[in-house]
Amino acid sequence: MILIVLLIAGCGPMRNKNRPEIDKSLASVPSWAKEAIWYQIFVERFRNGDPGNDPTPADMSGSYPDKIPAKWKITPWGHDWYAHEPWLDRVKVKGFYSKVQARRYGGDLQGILDKMDYIQSLGVTAIFFNPLNDSPSLHKYDARNYAHIDRNFGPDPKGDAAIMDSEIHDDPATWKWTSADLLFLKVIREFHRRGIRVIMDYSWNHTGKTFWALNDIRKNGKNSKYVDWYTIKQFDDTVTKEDEFRYEGWGGNNPYMPVFRKDIIPPEKKVMPFEGNFHSESLKQHLFNVTRRWLDPDRDGNPSDGVDGFRLDVAGEIPMGFWREYRKVVHTVNPEAYLVGEIWWLEWPDKLLNPKIYLQGDQFDAIMNYRWFRIARGFFGQAEPVLTSSGFIKEINRIDSGINIGNLQAMMNVVSTHDSPRLSTSLYNKTMDKYKAKPSDNPDYKINKPDELTRKEQILLLIHQFTFIGAPQIYYGEEAGMWGADDPDCRKPMVWDDIVYEDERTAFDPTKSRQVDSVRPDTLLKLFYENLCKMRKENPVLVYGDLSFSVADDKKMVLAYNRRMGRDEIVVVFNRSFKPQSVKVPVKNDGEYLNILTGRDKSIITNNNSIELNLEPLTAVVLKKK
Repeated sequence: MILIVLLIAGCGPMRNKNRPEIDKSLASVPSWAKEAIWYQIFVERFRNGDPGNDPTPADMSGSYPDKIPAKWKITPWGHDWYAHEPWLDRVKVKGFYSKVQARRYGGDLQGILDKMDYIQSLGVTAIFFNPLNDSPSLHKYDARNYAHIDRNFGPDPKGDAAIMDSEIHDDPATWKWTSADLLFLKVIREFHRRGIRVIMDYSWNHTGKTFWALNDIRKNGKNSKYVDWYTIKQFDDTVTKEDEFRYEGWGGNNPYMPVFRKDIIPPEKKVMPFEGNFHSESLKQHLFNVTRRWLDPDRDGNPSDGVDGFRLDVAGEIPMGFWREYRKVVHTVNPEAYLVGEIWWLEWPDKLLNPKIYLQGDQFDAIMNYRWFRIARGFFGQAEPVLTSSGFIKEINRIDSGINIGNLQAMMNVVSTHDSPRLSTSLYNKTMDKYKAKPSDNPDYKINKPDELTRKEQILLLIHQFTFIGAPQIYYGEEAGMWGADDPDCRKPMVWDDIVYEDERTAFDPTKSRQVDSVRPDTLLKLFYENLCKMRKENPVLVYGDLSFSVADDKKMVLAYNRRMGRDEIVVVFNRSFKPQSVKVPVKNDGEYLNILTGRDKSIITNNNSIELNLEPLTAVVLKKK
C-alpha cells in the first residue's frame, strides 16, 4: 500500500526536541532477519487449494466496486489477463483497472499448504504474507476484522462469519478461533517445521468501511464508544433516507479506507516523519491485543507457535509515538520478532523518505528498501535515473549514511512487490520505476513478455541483490518468470505447471493488437533462483561481511565489490557494458578463487593480490577464496 504525501515547503523532518530517549534494550535486530531470504505471498493470487471457499458477491460487500453484476463468477486461473470476462463490462465503474478490482481467483491457505514443498525447494527462509485479516477486497488492506483470518482463506466462510459476529470485538476474552484462523496456525507450524519464518502484513493506519467499530459509529452516532477512533466529519441523519455519514478516508476522502484519528505534534503540520500518537487509547489497546494474539496464539509465554513479526503498512503515515509503544508490546511477547516498515515516498515521484529516524532502535528493525532498488535499477538496468558505476557507489553511500550496520543487514531488499511492476517489466521499461508504470498512464508502456536483453539485466541485478548487504526478497512468481506492469498488473495469478494458461493476446486497449505471449513457468529462471538462495545460505560472509567497492570504471561500465569476514572473501564483478571487458580486481589474499554461483568455471589464481578477468557483455562472476 502506498500513499503520496507531499512535504510541506520549507519544512524538514521533526527535530529531536519532541523525541524521547531511546530504550537501548529494544534496539537489537534479530539475527534471523539478517540471514533471511524472503518470499512474499499475495494469497488471493497464489493458489486455489479449496474451490469450496471461493468468494461470493456477499463476501465482497463493502469493497470497491460496490455493485457486483448478477452473472459474476470467479475468474479462471489461466485467464488472459487483459481479456474481459462476460460480466466485467457490466461492472458500473469506468476503466479496466477499476473494473478488475471485482475479479477474484480464489487463492487461499490450503493453496499455501499444497505448495509448501515448492516454496521450500526454492531455498527461501522467511515468508512475508500480504494481509490475511478478514476483508471484502482482493488485497485485504480494508479490514472488516483485524483479529481473524479472512473467511474465504479457510474452509468454512459462513461458519467463520457467524463466529466473528458472536464475539465482543473489543474484548479478546470473547475471541474464538475460526476455521481460517486454525488453518493459518497450521500454516505457521508447517513453515516453522521446515525452518521457515513467517511475518504478517497489517495496516494499522486504516480499516475498511465495513470494519466493526465504524459500523458501530454508523449505527450509534455520537453515542458510540468508538467515536474517537476515527475523524468523523458528519453523522448520519436517521430522519432522512440519505446516508450522510462521512469520515476522513485514506488520501483524504477514500470512503473504502477510513483512517484512524491521530494527534500530531505540532498539530498544524503533518510532515513525515512526525511525532504524536493515535488519539484513542482503546484503539491502541485493540491493536496491541491483535498483535499479541498472533505472536503467541496459545498465550503460554512461548511465542514459537506464533508469527515471527510484522510488515507494517504505510508506516510513515502513523505517528512515531505509536511505533515506540508498539515495539515495546511486541518485544514483551517475542524479543526476536522482526518489524519492517513500509517507508517509501517523501515527494512523488522522485524523492524517497530517509528512514534513519525510524531505525534508531525504538521503532523498526528495517524498512522495505525501495531506495536501494531504485539505485540498483539505475545502474544494472540503465533505467531512470540512469547511473554510472561511480554514480551507483555514490548513491549507495548516500542512502546508507548514518544507518547502523545491523539495520542495513536486516533491510528487506525488494525488487518487486504487490505495489510495483514485476522486476522484468520494470527493467524492460526504462522510465522511472513507479511513475507512469502501466498502460493506463503511459500508452507506450510495454506489457508483453520482456526480451532477452532485459533477461540479462535481470540476472545482473539478481546477482547483486543476493551478494549485497540486506536480506533479498522474492515476490511470488518472479522465479516462474512472471511479468506485469504496476498494480494491479503485478498481481496476476501465480504461474503453475499443472494449470493451462491462455496466451496473453489481449492488449490493455482491446481495440489494439499486441505481441502474443505464451504463459508457462520459466524452469531455468527458477533453477537460477535456487542457486542464488543456496549461495546466500552457504556463505555467511554475504550476510555479515564487510563490503568495500574495489572497481568503478565508468568508461567500461564495470563494477566490483568485495565481501570480507575473517578469512572469508567473496569478490563480485559486473560488466554492465555491451562489449567484452577486461578488469583487474584487488583482493586481500593471494590464492585460488572459485566461481561459487555457477560451479562450472575453472578456478582463478591471484597474482600480487589481484584477480584479472575477461568478462563477456552483461555478465557477472561471484568468486570465493578457496
